Formats: sequence, structure tokens, C-alpha cells
Amino acid sequence: MKVDYALLTDLYQLTMAQGYWDAGKVGEQACFNMYFRDYPFKGGYAVACGMAQLADLVEQYRFADEDVAYLASLDAPGGGPLFNPDFLEYLRDLRLTVDIDAVLEGTIVFPHEPIVRVTGPIMQCQLIETALLNMVNFQTLIATKAARVVRSAAGRPVAEFGLRRAQGLGGVWASRAAVVGGCASTSDVLAGRLFDIPVSGTHAHSWVMSFSDELTAFREYARIFPKNCVLLVDTYDVEQGIRNAITVGLEMRERGERLAGIRIDSGDLSWLSKTARQMLDAAGLEDCGIVLSNDLDEFTIDSILGEGADVMSFGVGTKLASAYDQPTLGGVYKLAAVRPDKDAPWTSRLKISESVAKLTTPGVLDVRRYYLDNGIIAGDMVFDVTRPVDDRQIIVDPLDDLRQKRLAGKRFETLLAPLARGGQVALSREERSAMSARERALAGLETLDESQLRMLNPHTYPVGLELGLNERRRALVAELRHIV
Repeated sequence: MKVDYALLTDLYQLTMAQGYWDAGKVGEQACFNMYFRDYPFKGGYAVACGMAQLADLVEQYRFADEDVAYLASLDAPGGGPLFNPDFLEYLRDLRLTVDIDAVLEGTIVFPHEPIVRVTGPIMQCQLIETALLNMVNFQTLIATKAARVVRSAAGRPVAEFGLRRAQGLGGVWASRAAVVGGCASTSDVLAGRLFDIPVSGTHAHSWVMSFSDELTAFREYARIFPKNCVLLVDTYDVEQGIRNAITVGLEMRERGERLAGIRIDSGDLSWLSKTARQMLDAAGLEDCGIVLSNDLDEFTIDSILGEGADVMSFGVGTKLASAYDQPTLGGVYKLAAVRPDKDAPWTSRLKISESVAKLTTPGVLDVRRYYLDNGIIAGDMVFDVTRPVDDRQIIVDPLDDLRQKRLAGKRFETLLAPLARGGQVALSREERSAMSARERALAGLETLDESQLRMLNPHTYPVGLELGLNERRRALVAELRHIV
């Protein structure tokens, strides 16, 4: 999807960019790490998403003539133009040369570990910060919500129906993220075309209301769409709607066709679905499924199934596409190292805060994920790729260095993979595929312990700093705060 990514930013990124340019720092190198601090939805994991759009940003990043003209029109609060004309000409010719490493979409991730790392000219790293956070924060949030909803459905397909309630055009990417998180399909046709993901849907209440009676509406729909016939039965009265659907289902059977299902979109969904099942079975339509929708989330689905409802699939809209119960992931993008040029060694940088949770981690960071012999993940180590890992392979909780875990002897893999090199996208077609990411997410969830998957009060997964990295961070804090 074509977007003006160059201006998808905060103004201060551009003023800092001019500052770097004017101060002669354009050639200086920087490393920024993106991570989040807290588990979304009070859960035990997150599903990484947004990297495909980040690849789009790398490919499409340009300051067009109209962008430069707009920036030239901006006035400084104290009078005169905000931007130097020579700097704007520099932007006109700018092409990204950054390296980006990121976890693959669908990877299960946790707080306090880098999920994207950007290295390259400091001005370029700065210019893409806002767009990067916008993409990864939002889409990771939606993919995680989808994973929770899909898990609660216990193997039943979930369709994402939320475009009409989503936050503007961001809903297109929300539809994709929902599929990455495990949804079987989306109602969003544009997302289906753009991202090659399955689409689904039948009819709304307005179809029924447009006819003189419900039975006629059902018959006409079955005639027109005999191979995609799910009838919405709650426009007027659910039980009468079910009876009308049964009439049409039996007529379809006589023609060698099949009523695929009925959908209930209001009322006590658990009770009504049980009633519908009894009525359908009594009529001999045991193969007609029941689809439920109407403000569903993982908790309502879990409750409905816990009461013994026989449901074929679910349609989940508002509370999924809008991340209804948590509006933002809260991911951050922090400077962690600098060097004067590509050939020089890195110098660590660290932000100190009055809040321990906001203390950053210095270095060019990556993540090792360790596994138990049974395939369950055992712990994640954040380490600096420019330094050797201590042989003991001990991780230290970044918020409490008394909490430590030894991981030596366990199989591990490194999570960050090249997304871009020198400003050129390095992801394969498969790595950018939403459906491949969906399979990755579903497989990744199987590596979690049940205690980390539960909806309420999940067990905290161990993520920690490599022992040497933790010691270097403590020493740097002491140095910056002049602690003897």
C-alpha cells in the first residue's frame, strides 16, 4: 500500500535531522533498539507484527518534491522558515542506507528484549523512528489480541470482522495482523487483495430487511449463493429465524445443496446457540453449523464454550480490530550505541531515569532463545553482539538483578534476522507473507508452557540480560551518576 512514509513522522524528528546535518553529524553511526516494557492485555506473551510494513517503508522512503515544498512552507515560531533550504535539498536526494534486524513476524516475544534493531547514520535512524513505532506497536498489539481470541476458540475458526470499527485506514493493517495472530480470515476485502489473506462473509440484517419477509430473503440468498450460504437469523426473532433457515436448508438439500450455517449476532449467544443446535438437529440438519458474533472477545468466547455451546466458528470485530481493552502496546525506540564511522568501535549509550523500568540497556543488542529438551522455551537472553557471552550463560532480570537463571547447556537460537541491509530489503517473499507469519505464530505458541498461556495471572517468562551486559550497564549507570 503506497504511503508517504517520509512525512509519516513527528516534527521533532525532522528538526533533529537538520540539527545532525548542521552539526556535521550526518556520517556518525548509531544503534537504536525497539522493545516494549509490559505484557499486553495482562497476558504472558506478545506476537510480533508490523515488520512487513517496515519493509515497505524501506522500499518506498523518499522525500518527494511536494514533501520538500511543504516543509519549506513551515515557519519557525520566532519567525522565518523553520528549515534551511540547503537541508531540504539534502532530503530530496536522501535514500536510506540503514541496516535493520528484526524478529520475523509471528515470533512470540516478551518485554525488555529488542524486537527491532536499527543501525546506520544517526539522522536516518532518527527519521524512521516514528513510523517504525507506529507500525510495530499497533500491529503487534492486534496480532497478540488475535492470538488470545483464537486460543479461546479452541480450534474453531475465527473471522476478523472489525474494519468498520477500526481506527481509520489502520484497520487494513489490523486485518492483516489479526490473521498473523491466528485468525482464519477477514471481512476486509482490501486487506485480502493487498496481503493475499483469506476473506469471508455472507450478508447483514439489511439484506433481510430489504425483502417483504425473512423467509423470502433467505430463499433468495440461498438461490444466489448456494455454495456460501450462512443465514443471519436474528433480524426479527431468533427462533423464528432459525425455523425459516431450517425451511431453506431442507429446500437446499432437495436441490443437492447444503446450508453451511446460521449466524446469531445478538442476545444470549450461549443459550441461543444451544437452542439452535437442538432445532437444527431435530430437523435433520446436523451438518449445518452455528456462527456467533456480537462484541466477542477471548473472555466471552471462553465463557460460551465453557457452558457447552456447540459452535462452528466465531466472528470477532470491534474488540479485536481496535484492541478494545488496551489501546497501545507502549513500545519504545532507544539510542543504545554510537560510533564516529563504520570502522570505529561502538560506544555504549544509556538513558537513566528515576524509574527503574525506564532504564535502558546499552549496546548493539540481540536475543538468544533457549529451549528445554521437550521443545518448550526456557528463557531469553539479551546480549551485545559486539561482546562475548559469558560461558555460564546466566541471565539477570533487568528490573531486579537478584533474580537470575542459568541457561548453559541448552539449545538456543538467535532471534533477530536481517530485514534490510544498506537500505535494501533483505526479507524473502515467504518471510513477508502474512500466512507464513500466521504459521510461525501458531507454532511459537506451542513452545510456551501452559502457565504462560492462561488468560488470568499467567506465569512470567524469564527474560534477562547476559551477565556481562548487566555488569556493564551497572558500571555505566554508576559512571554517569558519578557514583564512586
